[in-house]
Amino acid sequence: MSDTLFLETVHASGVAHVSYVIGHDGQAAVVDPRRDTDVYVEIARKHQSRITHIFETHKNEDYVTGSLDLQRRSGADIYHGKGLEWEFGKIVADGDTFQLGDIRLRVLQTPGHTDESISLALSDVAFSDDPVAVFTGDALFLGDVGRTDFYPDRAEEVAGLLYDSIFEKILPLGDHVLLYPAHGAGSVCGSGMAAREFSTLGYERKFNPALQAADRDEFIRNKTGEHHYKPPYFKKMEEYNKNGSAPPMKEAPNPQTMTPEAFEQAMDDGAQVIDLREPEAFAGAFVPGSLNIPLDMLSAYGGYLLSYERPILLVADDPRDVSKAVVHFLRIGYDRVEGYLHDGLHGWETSGRELDGLSIITAGQLKKKLGTNDAPMILDVRKIDEYRDGRLEDAVHMFLGELQDRIGELPQGRPVVTFCGSGRRASIAASILRRHGVQTVSNNLGSMAACKAVGCEIIK
Repeated sequence: MSDTLFLETVHASGVAHVSYVIGHDGQAAVVDPRRDTDVYVEIARKHQSRITHIFETHKNEDYVTGSLDLQRRSGADIYHGKGLEWEFGKIVADGDTFQLGDIRLRVLQTPGHTDESISLALSDVAFSDDPVAVFTGDALFLGDVGRTDFYPDRAEEVAGLLYDSIFEKILPLGDHVLLYPAHGAGSVCGSGMAAREFSTLGYERKFNPALQAADRDEFIRNKTGEHHYKPPYFKKMEEYNKNGSAPPMKEAPNPQTMTPEAFEQAMDDGAQVIDLREPEAFAGAFVPGSLNIPLDMLSAYGGYLLSYERPILLVADDPRDVSKAVVHFLRIGYDRVEGYLHDGLHGWETSGRELDGLSIITAGQLKKKLGTNDAPMILDVRKIDEYRDGRLEDAVHMFLGELQDRIGELPQGRPVVTFCGSGRRASIAASILRRHGVQTVSNNLGSMAACKAVGCEIIK
């Protein structure tokens, strides 16, 4: 048993989620565990500690939590904030405290992002009862604050609750207090989060843009004026995380290698095919009907584009990418990853089966066409804030996550060039269009980054 008070950070790639293991004197607590929980058990073992407490700062909307799986493995109690009818765990109230050796955790009710949101103030009572750190869940981030759009009929009320939580509960803990939120840069639970992993409440008070509002009213106006996308998979996450109904991790998928014949039959039977390769490789050749979602974008866009009911098949250059993809899918609740193509696309090619491909257009080529009679339709699939910050003239905006449901709105009869920030989201968009029968589609590899480099006219 270690005498050292410890705190370790655990990152869940793809969903930009951050969880924590803290402990002392043989006891440990986990804050906001992810679904794949081996890491917490290993950390506790390393510190010769037993996990006795599991805290969820809120139900979480963007990933499957691992509290019940971790409880099955450790016997720890699970704790939630009030304001939601949880189907598992125990409810805590403002001011409740928990002791783990010299660590004292004090519960702060911090609603706003969600009604049941809590934060946890950590004190090292060997030195002082005053807090040294705070776990803020999705209330306060590094460089931003939590989104408040989950209750549209109470928009001003919940934005005001978040203001009160931050300015009356969290910031008064002290400028010296270390900040540990549940998400980092890239999360869909906020925007503009800092890429760094360390901060204090004093630093955020001074430099966090969301905290510079002159007063409560301005803060509310700012929050209610934000635009956030709500992926359809959030509903599944809310169901799993409120009810504790996610399948146990022991039932995790173990996709099997598949011959081209078996792969094709599964596609005919309704399986969804995801090609994990990079856009340049996908454009050259791909299995007809497949979607191109590069590995590191699965969590961001898989939840918009994939059905939970249909099996998922994968195409990858490296079988190790299949294992990585399974983890990404598990974290957002996709448990039907059933197979991958043996020998990747090469196996499909050598079987003599048909291949599809995409045209590409460089930024220089596109620049020459803009404004001419044979200019293609530019389909810009970036987020609306990116589009408003700078776009190509006459570009049609349609956010990537909504494209699959809005294809019928696209003008007919013109070649389409898909466009984003660098060409990677544009490749996903192009694969969606091709799968829906749009033949004259090209991906602008490099997209906005390349267009700026070659001097395209950018409209603001």
